[in-house]
Amino acid sequence: MKPAASTDTQWESRAAHVTAKAAPDEHEPGAERSLGLPGVGGAARVDGDARNTGGPSVSLSSQQDATNKLTVKSCIVQRESERVVVPHGCRPTKATQKNVVGGRDPCFGNDVETSKREGMVGWSGPNNPDAHKGSEKVQQLQRRLWIAAKRDPGRRFHALYDRIHRSDVLCEAWRRVRANRGAGGVDRETIELVEQRGVENFLSDIEGTLRRGEYRPKAVLRRYIPKADGKKRPLGIPTVRDRVVQMATKLVIEPIFEADFLPSSFGFRPKRSATQGLEVLRVEGSKRNHVFDADIRDYFGSIDQSKLLKLVEKRVSDRRVLKLCRQWLEAGVMLPPNEGGGVKPTTSGTPQGGVISPLLSNIYLHVLDDVWARKCSHLGTLVRYADDFVVMTSTSAQCEEAERRIGVVLQRLGLELHPEKTRRVDLSRGREGFDFLGCHLHKRLSGRILEAEGRHVHFLHRWPSARSMKRVRERVRELTGADRGGVKDVRVLISDLNPILRGWGNYFKTGNAARKFIQVDSYVHKRLRNFMIRRKGRHLKAGQAPKWTRDFFVDLGLHRLRGTVEYPGQSRKPRSESPSVSRVREIRTHGLKGGSTLSSTIQSKMKG
Repeated sequence: MKPAASTDTQWESRAAHVTAKAAPDEHEPGAERSLGLPGVGGAARVDGDARNTGGPSVSLSSQQDATNKLTVKSCIVQRESERVVVPHGCRPTKATQKNVVGGRDPCFGNDVETSKREGMVGWSGPNNPDAHKGSEKVQQLQRRLWIAAKRDPGRRFHALYDRIHRSDVLCEAWRRVRANRGAGGVDRETIELVEQRGVENFLSDIEGTLRRGEYRPKAVLRRYIPKADGKKRPLGIPTVRDRVVQMATKLVIEPIFEADFLPSSFGFRPKRSATQGLEVLRVEGSKRNHVFDADIRDYFGSIDQSKLLKLVEKRVSDRRVLKLCRQWLEAGVMLPPNEGGGVKPTTSGTPQGGVISPLLSNIYLHVLDDVWARKCSHLGTLVRYADDFVVMTSTSAQCEEAERRIGVVLQRLGLELHPEKTRRVDLSRGREGFDFLGCHLHKRLSGRILEAEGRHVHFLHRWPSARSMKRVRERVRELTGADRGGVKDVRVLISDLNPILRGWGNYFKTGNAARKFIQVDSYVHKRLRNFMIRRKGRHLKAGQAPKWTRDFFVDLGLHRLRGTVEYPGQSRKPRSESPSVSRVREIRTHGLKGGSTLSSTIQSKMKG
């Protein structure tokens, strides 16, 4: 396959956005590395007569050799919000030795050693999914695709299907599916069963089926999980085989769409998290007081499949890849026996639980992000996490206008706002608050500024919502209930509780959650103490129970939430030149750890 002709060279971006840092190695300082580009010329080929300029098949005229290898500089600098995840545990190549540890290089580097096209053709060695050599090549492919998509927003990628059934891509897909675990689908084939039968044969069979065009996905298995409001959320569990193919497809096409996604989207994206979205709201909360808290009614079940595929076609012209996406959307759902059983065809929506579903949902709602950025950004700041989003505005009128415009965009997509869960919130002077991504956000009066300057200044705080507190208590109660009376050593319970407490605490520790953490610690201590009392029964000696303090269980290895709060950044409000009040008084005025009463000086000023 001949790559599209191009003589354009790549250029450096602003230095402030450089994320790949150089470290000493065998290269000379400032030397440019030009690396081969295996087989992406066809993947980046543009449909039609338009010239393919600046694509991944670009060659630097100053570095062409006798073999006419197509090369490209390995690093294109970019913004922080455009970084792409580099899987952990991968051995660095020459192209990645200079990058920051932890996969912070966003620029899809390449290596000369991979300048030949990879695939199952000609492969004779064992396909070992535990080896990480293939992961490096997958990362390099992703980097090249991201660069090509970022440089030309109108490019449609043609030859992607062959990359999906590459041996290294399938191995990396299996590694990720295996790490996610999960139950089997309608065929009852589990991860453990695949490992018993042989992973090499399993992946080889998938590769052959894909190459021959005989792959057909099975229906997803319907399962339900409880929601926070007491209802049940339907999930569609694909088979392990389908999950591997979906993951391989996601590895190939995700970098293309990541180049288009905007900073307002934080859900299910590489190097993006819910905490980052909450931090945007915290900063914006210092200058805005109105929030449009939106909720889409049955989002995953209401997606128009034809419109979704048209959005995918804007970037992907490979008919075989589009056929895969269409087959997954139309695979159907295997209903449980209490719902009649059998396979129910799906004419709308995308099943929650599929590997490819989060990416498809982001592609669908990217329309909202794009319209807001181009036409509505003057109204306020949009923060979206999958189908959950809020808009923070300065005035009530802007909040109403934001609701109207978002309603129009969603109507074009065949979606509608939930009338009971969608509302407008007034944050002024701490009048109201709202829940978002498991946190309750509410403005609090700054006692430090009030005491030092006599001004009423409110800052947006966040802490675990009532539902989040209820869920963690229920989980602790399940692990320490009377049905676990057969446990003889309390350290068994502690080992079961620690992962729950660490995970829950790591998510909420960047907010103002100190008081909530103490409440959870007290509840855990109470449950463990009651367990010890039940275990002793009539053999409990006088004075023995008071010895089972919090420190007693901490010494046995219990994770303590108290003291783990880490504030992500300083407020934009500069500190006053006057001497600061004591930390204890500041905490009490903010209502974090101490009491809720204000100091006498603050009370007198408030009365005045």
